[in-house]
Amino acid sequence: MGEVERVSAEEGRKRVEEGAALLVCAYDSEEKFQKMHLHGALSLKEFRARVPSLPRDQEIIFYCG
Repeated sequence: MGEVERVSAEEGRKRVEEGAALLVCAYDSEEKFQKMHLHGALSLKEFRARVPSLPRDQEIIFYCG
């Protein structure tokens, strides 16, 4: 596994809008996700369900409060 890259909010938004990255809200609680998620973000539960079908080179941006 490579080094974790930190990105600014602006850069993260740009990558997600361009379709270059997935945005994942890293809260394990669906209740917290409903209250705190950003537009376009996947819940951790949704992300885990999609992992088997994601390309291995898919960029993923995780965030939490």
